[in-house]
Amino acid sequence: MAPSTPRFDFDLFVIGGGSAGVRAARMAGQRGARVALAECAELGGTCVNVGCIPKKLYSYAAGYAEAFEEAPGYGWQIDSAPRFDWARLKAARAREIHRLNGVYEGLLDGARVTLLRGWAQLVDGHTVQVEGRRHTARHVLIATGGAPFVPDVPGKELVQVSDAMFDLPTFPRRLLVIGAGYIGCEFASIYRALGAEVTLLHRGAHILNGFDHDVREFLAREMGRAGIDLRLNQEAASFTEGEGGEIVATLARGQRVAADVVLVAAGRRPLTAGLGLEEAGVKLDGRGAVVVDAEYRSSVPSVLAIGDVSTRIQLTPVALAEAMVVVDRLFGEGRRTMDYDYIPTAVFTHPSVGTCGHTEMEARSRFGEVRIFNSEFKPLRHTLSGRGERCFMKLVVDAKSDRVVGLHMVGADAGEIVQGFAVAMRAGATKADFDRTIGIHPTAAEEFVTMREPTVG
Repeated sequence: MAPSTPRFDFDLFVIGGGSAGVRAARMAGQRGARVALAECAELGGTCVNVGCIPKKLYSYAAGYAEAFEEAPGYGWQIDSAPRFDWARLKAARAREIHRLNGVYEGLLDGARVTLLRGWAQLVDGHTVQVEGRRHTARHVLIATGGAPFVPDVPGKELVQVSDAMFDLPTFPRRLLVIGAGYIGCEFASIYRALGAEVTLLHRGAHILNGFDHDVREFLAREMGRAGIDLRLNQEAASFTEGEGGEIVATLARGQRVAADVVLVAAGRRPLTAGLGLEEAGVKLDGRGAVVVDAEYRSSVPSVLAIGDVSTRIQLTPVALAEAMVVVDRLFGEGRRTMDYDYIPTAVFTHPSVGTCGHTEMEARSRFGEVRIFNSEFKPLRHTLSGRGERCFMKLVVDAKSDRVVGLHMVGADAGEIVQGFAVAMRAGATKADFDRTIGIHPTAAEEFVTMREPTVG
């Protein structure tokens, strides 16, 4: 579809300068569309500023602590204890994030996107107001992402959310994490490896809700092995400040846990408040997410939404792919589609988690009869390192078609390993294809192509 006539100020107005918003604006601009993007914070959104990128950098930092511990097993003599400098890590992270902010702005400038700094509000289906000035557009794209959610608990003003965990004034000696989703588990692992005493509190019976049950149980054991005090089926009822400045969490059963910092990782909510969406007729669901159809259109046809602010999957690569689909449909040939099956993901705990496809329970519900292959072992690295960390791998196979419909791993570099297998799974690889593939020896990844006997099914 060709760009519109000058009836509107812009062909596309993007609200939100995160990964999805910048991608959509840039791609539309490169196709010749007149594009504006409004953002009131640093470009890059959650992923670049307070999410994926800094979290992975801190995970690398935590990995060095583990490497120092393992080094003597490989002949390295460390004469003095390594010293961790929290301020130095924060400063290095800040420099890198600032560089990435500049990269994003450069990409928009190169695509001739008009960047508007300030809070944007939807006036109607074709009008956006930014800092008191109104702009019209043929299409409006909502890409404002999400933000951490803190339940309404007495003393909640004393706790931190994930955004603040990268720049705490001082490194906490004791950290209490509330919530055992991927964010809670990741920060618990990172801070534990960096030297904090960590307690992880979760009201459910299992960590990582939505992941395969074997993955959840295995990771819980490994986190416990690393020294994380994991307390399940427990909930914080209130928070108070102690005499020494510590935060005291009183649990629903009356117990108390004191910590220097309390992180509440109770999930995220779409950032739609104050955008004027409902006033303009855009329908939101019970969580505040923009309800969209298969083409990402809201109840107002000229207003679209992608990424974490919509009702789809909340992952940065998914949001980027959605942006490409939207731009192609608005300003291209409209052939690009989005398939939400077999999307790989990773959790950067220690050890990390990588997964693609269905859990065992999902596969049984969808396919009926399945065959399960799994393996648990001590990685070659730890035969000399002195650490007890183990690795877990699992394949879920549809018995009728022999297709591998689920692949799960807990172990070092799980995300790197699973990414490659995700390509094969998207292509419909069968267990026979896995069996015919020669492994790279000695690696952990080769275990996925050498598991021959099913453990279940």
